[in-house]
Amino acid sequence: MKKAIFTILFLVLSNTFMTFAWYGHLKFKQMKGMEALPLFAVILISWGIAFFEYCFQVPANRIGFIENGGPFTLLQLKVIQEVITLTVFVAFSAIVFKTNLLQLNHIAGFACLILAVYLLFK
Repeated sequence: MKKAIFTILFLVLSNTFMTFAWYGHLKFKQMKGMEALPLFAVILISWGIAFFEYCFQVPANRIGFIENGGPFTLLQLKVIQEVITLTVFVAFSAIVFKTNLLQLNHIAGFACLILAVYLLFK
């Protein structure tokens, strides 16, 4: 159980860094001193953030993988990671971009993801 909790915690942290690396730069135009950065500088900043993503992603997969003594199969790890990615993205877009993202079809989609997780763990 401890390995499962660490795996999920590390995946949440990893996906938080990933989301900032992939989408955070879209707010640079609104930040003083960042609005005129060339694309190459933005790429380097994103790589720097992504480094921390990998610092959590790799250990999460190693700790959680069943062949390393963890509780999850490779498929289960991937599905957990995708659900976490979408959850973190929804929270990020609501907080950072102030989007009103959750509509009925989005909630239905999340319900399908939860069903997918349930079925993969059966």
